[in-house]
Amino acid sequence: MKLIENLHFNNIRGDITGGITAGVVALPFAIAMGLASGAGAIAGLYGAIITGFFAALFGGTGAQVSGPTGPMTVVMALIVTKYIAMFPETGLAIAFTTVVLGGLFQIGFGVLKLGRFINLMPHPVTSGFMTGIGVIIIILQIPQVLGLYEIKGSTMGIFSQLSDVESYFSNTGAITIALITIAVVYLFPKKIGKFIPAPLFALVTGTLILLFFPQYFSSEVEPLNNMILGEIPTGLPSFHMPVWEASIILDMAASGMMLAILGSIDSLLTSLVSDEITRTHHKSDRELIGQGIGNTVSGLFGGLPGAGATMRTMANVKAGGLTPISGALHAVLLLAIVLGGAQYAKEIPLAVLGAILVKVGTDIIDWEYLKGLASKPKSGALIMIVVLSITVLYNLMAAVGIGLVMASLIFLQRMTDVQLASIISVQTIEEASHLDETHQELIRAGNTLFYQLNGPMSFGSAKGIVRDFSTKSNYDRVILDLSNVPVIDYTTSRGIAEICNICKEKSADITIVGANTKVRHFLENIGLDKSLIALSLIKD
Repeated sequence: MKLIENLHFNNIRGDITGGITAGVVALPFAIAMGLASGAGAIAGLYGAIITGFFAALFGGTGAQVSGPTGPMTVVMALIVTKYIAMFPETGLAIAFTTVVLGGLFQIGFGVLKLGRFINLMPHPVTSGFMTGIGVIIIILQIPQVLGLYEIKGSTMGIFSQLSDVESYFSNTGAITIALITIAVVYLFPKKIGKFIPAPLFALVTGTLILLFFPQYFSSEVEPLNNMILGEIPTGLPSFHMPVWEASIILDMAASGMMLAILGSIDSLLTSLVSDEITRTHHKSDRELIGQGIGNTVSGLFGGLPGAGATMRTMANVKAGGLTPISGALHAVLLLAIVLGGAQYAKEIPLAVLGAILVKVGTDIIDWEYLKGLASKPKSGALIMIVVLSITVLYNLMAAVGIGLVMASLIFLQRMTDVQLASIISVQTIEEASHLDETHQELIRAGNTLFYQLNGPMSFGSAKGIVRDFSTKSNYDRVILDLSNVPVIDYTTSRGIAEICNICKEKSADITIVGANTKVRHFLENIGLDKSLIALSLIKD
């Protein structure tokens, strides 16, 4: 295994251009997401620097750029809010400890080669979850966009303010700046966007407007100092030992697992997007290890958790970046800004950052799926709506879990229907014309029921098979053909045993034919009488 995957210097010019472009794009998002998380703007910058650097060097997707993303920031905001409420003095440190745990879990996912399973996430589940995340991000920006700076960190807290509608429009200065910013990021010409990213232009424009014309936006009720980001710590991040709280250790582990699963899904989805654009193939398990290393180090140095960021990755690729050099360079550029330019960022209006994140939220929403929801399969549409609703109104992990259970049950029902439809039941020679000569001879032998199962048999079909067999009558002998059954599970084997018991109750002989070695051993291990299995017709 290479120490750094996809590393070469054949594209150095494109990688330098891509890294610089990605760094410029990442700056406003890192600051905004750090603020939205409740951990502070500097935590967002540190997270972008650390996860961006280590995930690029040790990941498995050459052109991917990592850093704090909308979904990860939402989860981190919930974690920070919860632990600070429980432990005011150590809550933030506990929250960063869960980031370390999340990173370690991701490394474990990669070592255990679970990346391919994460890629099997059903699209309605992913769509509902990501759309829900987008909605949450937009909701969480209401205080910033409308200038209600006393409301922070909780979607429920925002919902509770809906009764006081008049207060939503009291800070006209913040609302005006937010509207200007939203107009810029949505209407910015694409041709100009090739040279300067719309979020960065909006950030600079909004900041300059408030800086040069404060009299039009601030007042005694809302002074200028309340409307801007304020001082940002500078310098290199310092190492923090993990802080453990024994009374909530399981909750911390659950929070870490939530970050790990979400970060893994988020990163691998971005890896797939990168593959499509660059015509390359990422290594899922290597990518999880790289993301895990980045998040582990980020948590130890007070940075937000990160994942593969689609917008930054797209900016990198379009500018020519293809190798880990571009992702690492983007992190180095952000570090230079933290060390030398953080004092200029303190003038950034909170309303501008909130408006930029509104754009992030709308971009995350799966509009394509929503537009065609009426024409989608009802089962998929139902899963999407349920996952979306639970994500916004209750719990992120519960939404994914319930969505996966729903998708699995629907898939199991479909497979069960297919398995039951494949059963062949023949009692007369006329019905056996499509069978080969060997099977036809079995039918001619007397009052015989030829009962054939086809394909892999699962526990979902076991009851249906027994129920279907119970409807058969007028036979003295049963030939149960398993020639086309490659594997069975325990529940299906018990179903076959029950069919044998039904035959015994009706004083009918039964012979099992065609069972391969694996299926035969399975039947024998559950105690089925070996004399019922016709050795002469067994396929080994």
